[in-house]
Amino acid sequence: MYQLTNKVAIITGSGRHKGIGEAIALKLAYEGCNIVISDLGTPKGADLAAEHIGVTSEMNAIADACRAFGVQVLTIPCDVRIESECKELIHQTAASLGRIDILVNNAGVGYLMEPFTEFKESSWDVVLDVNLKGPFLCSKHAAVQMIEQGTGGVIINIASQAAKSGFPFAAAYTASKHGLVGLTRSNAVELGKHKIRVNAVCPNHITTGLGHWQNSFFSEKLGMDYETYLQSIVQKNPLGRTGQTEDIAKAVAFLCSDEAAYITGEAINVSGGEEYH
Repeated sequence: MYQLTNKVAIITGSGRHKGIGEAIALKLAYEGCNIVISDLGTPKGADLAAEHIGVTSEMNAIADACRAFGVQVLTIPCDVRIESECKELIHQTAASLGRIDILVNNAGVGYLMEPFTEFKESSWDVVLDVNLKGPFLCSKHAAVQMIEQGTGGVIINIASQAAKSGFPFAAAYTASKHGLVGLTRSNAVELGKHKIRVNAVCPNHITTGLGHWQNSFFSEKLGMDYETYLQSIVQKNPLGRTGQTEDIAKAVAFLCSDEAAYITGEAINVSGGEEYH
């Protein structure tokens, strides 16, 4: 449908089952892209524990699911906070698959939430490093590769409704996602001459594994039971449902395609009308 056959796409944070990254990887594989599944692979301390990251076994299972579409798939662990690992992610991809056409910066931390007056510096650092520094580093080295190739490319940053509006207990997350939109716009302006398009996708709440954690957290903070809180989310949405990972994957596939050839520097809401600015 989108003529992405034989394009090469890296999706960071794509190693968790039922996550947005997995859905994007499967959709791009369906559209014919060769895929790089990237995630931490192994836990790194309490803030990046196994229940919050894509471990190696999950990465391999998602890679196998992508291969079912007849495309080539690599799994490359990467800590997006570390420049040398981001550079190696790009190098390994280009060396093995010949090029890079698409980078989706999806890796993110959305579970370190605390009242602002109690927010720990260490929590702030992890969130900003993964959510904003990571896209900066991966985009930087992907752009170098794309410029060398001379045929352009696409960078998509998975932002959030929190890139447009504020949320309680989420100072670091909201700041990082607002910053990610700024990075998107700056990169779009600077990289356009190289035919590299840069856009952001801003989902509202989606009940992934992370979304389930957020549901439990906010329902407790608001003094509501889980189902009542979930129903309150549905009721305030103009389309009357929560988002699905496939909704985000479809938007990403469109932005990766030539159908979006004149779209860059945008932060596109995919929220069922809940977020409209």
